[in-house]
Amino acid sequence: MLNEQHSTTITLPRGTLDLTYQTNSATNKSVTNKNGVEQRDRYQLEDLLGFAQRINPKRAFLFVSKVLGRHIPVAPSIMREAFTDLADLVPNDLPEPVLVIGMAETAVGLSAGVHQALQTRYPQALLLNSTRHAQHDESSDPNGTDSLLTTFCEDHSHASQHLIYQSKDSVTQAQLLASKTLIMVDDEASTGNTCVNVVTALREAGLTQLEQVHLTTLVDWSLDQEKPHPQSDAKPARMADRLAGIEFHRHHLLSGAWQWTDAPNPEPITMPSVDTTAAGSQALGDTGNWGRFPTLDSTEGFANYLSSFQATFTRFDDQENFDVTQLPKRILVLGSNEFVWLPFLLAEWLEVESKKLSGNTACMVNFSALTRSPIALGGAITTMLSFSDNYGLGMTNFAYNVEPSDWDLIVLCIETSADSVDAMWRGLDNVLVVGAGHGNS
Repeated sequence: MLNEQHSTTITLPRGTLDLTYQTNSATNKSVTNKNGVEQRDRYQLEDLLGFAQRINPKRAFLFVSKVLGRHIPVAPSIMREAFTDLADLVPNDLPEPVLVIGMAETAVGLSAGVHQALQTRYPQALLLNSTRHAQHDESSDPNGTDSLLTTFCEDHSHASQHLIYQSKDSVTQAQLLASKTLIMVDDEASTGNTCVNVVTALREAGLTQLEQVHLTTLVDWSLDQEKPHPQSDAKPARMADRLAGIEFHRHHLLSGAWQWTDAPNPEPITMPSVDTTAAGSQALGDTGNWGRFPTLDSTEGFANYLSSFQATFTRFDDQENFDVTQLPKRILVLGSNEFVWLPFLLAEWLEVESKKLSGNTACMVNFSALTRSPIALGGAITTMLSFSDNYGLGMTNFAYNVEPSDWDLIVLCIETSADSVDAMWRGLDNVLVVGAGHGNS
């Protein structure tokens, strides 16, 4: 039965999470079973999510995506399928110009994947991601504030402040300001507050021609707010009422609502200091524009980054020339913080190239990422590595569900120089660091 209602309870140390949810009939996929019979399949809760506990007094729980490549390593092909399935839910004939915007840090790869898929129908759609890394513009304002379009707050996040930059190109900037459709991409929506904050900030910054907003998420837990209800302090007003003058739509692979109940006398927690939008002491290398500024082509820096990987692997493996057949069997590609889209494209390239090889030389490739998000062990989080960030912020970063000994090769992709990574990574003989600019190792 399509759109069948389900319910489940997730017990975590700090309380219980009661979920009601339904799968999305629009995401039915045609599959063939072992008997050659075509069946219909769709994303179930267990396909999309695990659950864990945040180290965050604002919200005690975390939905851990199994298709995002952020906290759980996953095959690039599975990620690509989710990107495309989500993009396919966005309707045709939207008012143009179209702007796709993704939320740092978790959804910057997701937004780029959705944007790339959407460009088959909307080739002139722009991609723009929020960021927590201030961007320097050495040609003018050393603090980069002249290119800042707006800021907004993500209320429940471990790092609530976001920056959104405008384009230095006058044609692109004019298109950005003329946007009529906003496709806001995130891994999940739980209250809708972030969407309202983003739209409000963009309208105040000059995007006054917005006609439609499409909240496009892997999972949407805020649907109960779309049901008419008496005025109550317990729930925000309906999204359609909070975005006056804008036509509002939702697209998702799975939807529902949640209710959290605190455990009796939970132990107090202290959240690490990760809420900063500083640039850091380590310079960002030139990796092209994959969305921190408005762009039509999020892949412009990939060819150079692929060449950097090939050259670095050749030295690492003591080869004269790069040879894909010499890749080891088990490869994990790790993006870092917001720098995940080009690393994902690298992982996808490795997966595709490996599948061209014969069975005895093909390798298994997974993708995941470093993050500033503090999460407790337990539930969907089985292991945690902690280390200093590579941006020179003096901040602790984490890698979850990554056991280095499980992999023959870990390709750690960063947008700073290779020597900026923590000594923990440099001390592992199966880690290949692909940095930006000089200093790859």
